[in-house]
Amino acid sequence: MSLLLLPTNLQQCPSPSTFPSPSSPLLSPSPSPSPSTVVVPRRRCLRLVTSCVSTIPTSVSNGSAPASVVVVEREQIRLGLPSKGRMAADAIDLLKDCQLFVKQVNPRQYVAQIPQLPNTEVWFQRPKDIVRKLLSGDLDLGIVGLDTLSEYGQENEDLIIVHEALNFGDCHLSIAIPNYGIFENINSLKELAQMPQWSEERPLRLATGFTYLGPKFMKENGIKHVTFSTADGALEAAPAMGIADAILDLVSSGTTLKENNLKEIEGGVVLESQAALVASRRALTERKGALNTVHEILERLEAHLKADGQFTVVANMRGNSAEEVAERVLSQPSLSGLQGPTISPVYCTKDGKVSVDYYAIVICVPKKALYNSVKQLRAVGGSGVLVSPLTYIFDEDTPRWGQLLRNLGI
Repeated sequence: MSLLLLPTNLQQCPSPSTFPSPSSPLLSPSPSPSPSTVVVPRRRCLRLVTSCVSTIPTSVSNGSAPASVVVVEREQIRLGLPSKGRMAADAIDLLKDCQLFVKQVNPRQYVAQIPQLPNTEVWFQRPKDIVRKLLSGDLDLGIVGLDTLSEYGQENEDLIIVHEALNFGDCHLSIAIPNYGIFENINSLKELAQMPQWSEERPLRLATGFTYLGPKFMKENGIKHVTFSTADGALEAAPAMGIADAILDLVSSGTTLKENNLKEIEGGVVLESQAALVASRRALTERKGALNTVHEILERLEAHLKADGQFTVVANMRGNSAEEVAERVLSQPSLSGLQGPTISPVYCTKDGKVSVDYYAIVICVPKKALYNSVKQLRAVGGSGVLVSPLTYIFDEDTPRWGQLLRNLGI
């Protein structure tokens, strides 16, 4: 964001006495101009315009925080979401799964509402702008990738991670080199750094959009002879075009690298990334209602994400007692150590009397162990097995909430 500097004589807001009264004309009367003369009251108009604009002493440049940011009074808590792409769709879907529905009247609008959080506005922004506006105080919360947060936040202490693993946007920032030529037998960052080709006159040329994380990573690994540049279009084409020796870019499946005859190297991963919920420390401590809003969002997220990929398995089993049935269930490898089992008597009427012949077993099973768990329940006498996905698991306390309060010193 650039700051427009006006001439000194236009920056000073005039005192109330300098404004024209309602009964007086805006401009003082002047002699009628000749046909060839045009009177343009420019300076007077500029003074009146700038008197209505509050100036900001500093600006955000390349993700750095202003030297002094004041939390502006407003009733609404602002949540920044990615405006386009897969991250945008996944963020909205996650909130929907948490029963937080983003209502956007017009898809071209950049502001939306969440009816379940009446004091919260959603602002759709580019991911890097979400980070910048968290730093400037224009946003209070945001969902962005950890890579974007690290690049544009630059470890600023005002940015605090509320939840670091929202289970989408998985990727990693990694160095990739050609799989041919002088790099054919190079397979690690150490080997790359020790190549005799690099010198002060001829450094390793690395194309990347991460102009903060790239130099920081190289410095931390003691690699001196390296220069950084950006490239128009896909970075993967830069080595083949001869404008870079290697690239530093986000990698998801690795398919694009292989298709462009590039390879990752050992020790070349700068960071692992996925979507995270981030907040402004100043907003959480100074803006009314911000901390309560974060608490509700965090509880919903934790309950949903903990239940994601978990299944409830219910089965009936004959037994003489709940303890005897529990012992049989826990003797099986796929059932031992899981949440539960919960054992409940199944009542029936026999010869006019209430009796218990069966016990109902309820266990919580992760998706990868589901089929083996069902087989082992059957092996110990389980029948009528019912399986249903879990939607939420609300714990007595939300672990990340306690961690957040400690980080805030509350």
